[in-house]
Amino acid sequence: MLAFRYDTQLLMEHLTLDEETLAALIQREVPGDSLLAVGDAELMKVHFHTNVPWKLLELCAGVGEMYDIIVEDMDRQSRGLQG
Repeated sequence: MLAFRYDTQLLMEHLTLDEETLAALIQREVPGDSLLAVGDAELMKVHFHTNVPWKLLELCAGVGEMYDIIVEDMDRQSRGLQG
């Protein structure tokens, strides 16, 4: 059983935070693991495993423009189903 079910990935532009500040905010506000927040204020990729992907998306929407959003169910994938 996975502790955090949803692999959530997105690209962001025009951020109001740097990558370290965004990563700290995500870790403080959204339960999960495997966080990557890499890039700069012009373009950043965020990758995070969580059970509440909508909270991550809501948080990110408040600090920049999001696009190419992917939310995959890793539990389904582990059972050989489409995520």
